[in-house]
Amino acid sequence: MGADRTPSSSKSSARFIGRDGQVVMIERIGIERARFSDLYHRFLTVRWRWWLLGVVLGYVLLNASFALAYLALPECIEGARPGHFGDAFAFSVQTFSTIGYGAMSPAGMYANTIVTLEAIVGLLYQALVTGLAFAKFARPTARVMFTDKVCITTHEGKRALMVRMANERANQVVEATLSLTLLVDTVTSEGGHMRKLRELKLVRPSTPVFSLSWTAIHLIDEESPLHGETRESLEAKSAQLLATFVGTDDTFNQVVHARSAWSVDDFAWDHHYADIILFREDGERVVDYRRFHQLVPDDAPREARPRAS
Repeated sequence: MGADRTPSSSKSSARFIGRDGQVVMIERIGIERARFSDLYHRFLTVRWRWWLLGVVLGYVLLNASFALAYLALPECIEGARPGHFGDAFAFSVQTFSTIGYGAMSPAGMYANTIVTLEAIVGLLYQALVTGLAFAKFARPTARVMFTDKVCITTHEGKRALMVRMANERANQVVEATLSLTLLVDTVTSEGGHMRKLRELKLVRPSTPVFSLSWTAIHLIDEESPLHGETRESLEAKSAQLLATFVGTDDTFNQVVHARSAWSVDDFAWDHHYADIILFREDGERVVDYRRFHQLVPDDAPREARPRAS
């Protein structure tokens, strides 16, 4: 491996996968985006603030539409001011939500028909929103924190690549597994371009219990896809490292997963991670996550039992 000792570089590598493991910067041609046929998936994956905004906007638009339907026939709402949109909208909200204060009521066949239709739409809308909210809340997620940098260092006298992660929840993930994949651009013998995925073998690819932190180690030996590679050669191949974590959440008893990705610019050569497991004077261990992303040069002195401050 190369001996560039700086944790970062001013050069930028093309990112095909973002830091969260999602594919980015890829334009899809020839496939029509399903804007309305896949709304369930869209509502489950959209951020909560946009989800709530969509629910509120849908509620307001539906009630405004029914209010305009009431205004189409003057004096169809008893107790409301004729032609007043505010009264019609308030009556629509009461009908839509099945509140019914009694101050306003439908008058005539036309109003009763609209009220019946709105009551049905209101029940369906509330049931749909409730179901989507429950499905969104019930989605199992893993709060796994990955380090900002990937370390290229020396471990047990051998060159190694290291990735560290931590469980941000105060629970346990059992039967956790991790895979590291190197993505590189290659040219076939026929001259064709391919994006190849090469698995990096880990010293310990699984752990029975993941509760605090986990440092994954890949030894860069003769069988490693990284053997003989340098920063320049990896940049030429637009290399990226993808980490995929899978385990069973001990609280919900459901499978959770997490992903992260790094470009060559995120590789810290000849650096290792600062210790986060520290020792008090009485010998008690503590975990200091403030040091989670900190890097230390390989030639810096190391402590066998780092003291907690």
